[in-house]
Amino acid sequence: MTPVDFKNSYKMKNYCLLLFLFLGACQTDLPDDLITESDDITQALIARGLDYELDTPYAPPPGDPDEHHACGFAKILCSAVYITGLDLDFAAEAIGYFTSPYEERLKVLKRTADVANKTTIVTLPDGREIKAQYTGDQGCVCLGTDKQLEFTPQNITSNLADPSTTPWPIGDVLSDAPYPEELDMEKVAQAVDAAFNPAGGLTAALVITYQGRIIGEKYKDEIDMHTALESWSMGKSLTAMMMGVLIHQGVYKLDQPAPVPEWYGDESDPRQEIKIQDIMRMSSGIRFRAPQDPDFDPDLGYADHIYVYTGAVNSFEYAAGLGQQWKPNTVGRYRNCDPVLTNYLVRLGVEGRGQDYHSFPQREIFDKIGVRNMIMETDPFGNFLLQGYEFGTARDWARLGNLVLNDGVFNGERILYEGFLEHSMQVAPAWKADGRPVYGGNFTWINGTGSWPVPNEVIFFAGAGGQYTIIIPSHDLVVVRLGHYKGSSIGGESLRSALRLLMEAVPER
Repeated sequence: MTPVDFKNSYKMKNYCLLLFLFLGACQTDLPDDLITESDDITQALIARGLDYELDTPYAPPPGDPDEHHACGFAKILCSAVYITGLDLDFAAEAIGYFTSPYEERLKVLKRTADVANKTTIVTLPDGREIKAQYTGDQGCVCLGTDKQLEFTPQNITSNLADPSTTPWPIGDVLSDAPYPEELDMEKVAQAVDAAFNPAGGLTAALVITYQGRIIGEKYKDEIDMHTALESWSMGKSLTAMMMGVLIHQGVYKLDQPAPVPEWYGDESDPRQEIKIQDIMRMSSGIRFRAPQDPDFDPDLGYADHIYVYTGAVNSFEYAAGLGQQWKPNTVGRYRNCDPVLTNYLVRLGVEGRGQDYHSFPQREIFDKIGVRNMIMETDPFGNFLLQGYEFGTARDWARLGNLVLNDGVFNGERILYEGFLEHSMQVAPAWKADGRPVYGGNFTWINGTGSWPVPNEVIFFAGAGGQYTIIIPSHDLVVVRLGHYKGSSIGGESLRSALRLLMEAVPER
């Protein structure tokens, strides 16, 4: 691989924001409204990044980009068919453009689902067959042309009682008590309907909770409260919760240097200055190219941001082996290296005390708040790819949103570290310095520029294709919207309409 001189080779190519816009096909794992910036802001971000940039080399990820795109496509199809239960052709047309852009799918000669063996295979023009394998509770794994699983998949069992006979939120039985008098339930119903109109928005699920109680809920045809749907980068916020458990339990401290083993072979390694909180603010400074970088140039090679999904490699080793572009907590960039490294630390922390890594989320978070259906996918080495490969139900995301709303406490038990909500709501210093008050701690977005018709201090989890868990502390609300990628642009406007109505229906506390 040939190192790249970043300072002299970037080109302003914003076609990613335009190409296939009517399909929502931009190759990014962010909803459209979180990546659109003016030319002036973009140029200022580039200039500031260059001012602080370290003189360190870069080499793009190895391998064939066509195979990487095909690997992403095979995995998307596998998860859609065997986890969500969608039709193969519908999935190919409407699901997950991020790791497999629509124009790249057109190069595939054939796509098949081998239901007996729980695999999907896509065939490239030169005859290469790229396979993804369904593993059960670890979801689907892309194996490329010749890889195999390097871990033994596990069955993850819940200790929870039958949800059909257990009250919400631990179960699915909703209260029949009258709704609080302060709510305008007619407008709540209008908000629910607005989120699904027009149909081209492909909204799949909506759940609204007030003070933890479900006050609005609706699903698209053939989807219900038990359907696990693609959630994409909302998994970053789930990653933060896993780390939040370990911080609360004393395994780590938020402000300690991140103990990534690869960074400690040399006392002079500057990465030893990176703190856990820098990583969880998307401010580690690791040199890692992402399509939403303001100076992203596709001519420099396949993006690292996507490679950790589609490379069929040990994602933890890959991210840990990269150098620094900036000093930590200096420049804010939305890059998958940071949630990957956090997941690496989670695995080290859990296994370091002799516990099982794959069941850790179920045991320490999900069983405590009523989540039974979350599928967390891995690379071929069994490492969680929670930068965006997870599938959850709308109700489960509502449970997780309420856990954050209540500062990590459920039913009197503290699960996440004290101050989790406040830290999530604080603008990350590096992002503030960049002039973008939109990213906080714990891998959460902030409505700092008022892009949503809700208070500016509102925080939310966000994922590709219009996946949202919106936490509105001022109104005791959590709003979850899940949808299919192709309809994301229209669906985003529908969600805005729903939120405007909801702000009228629910009083500020």
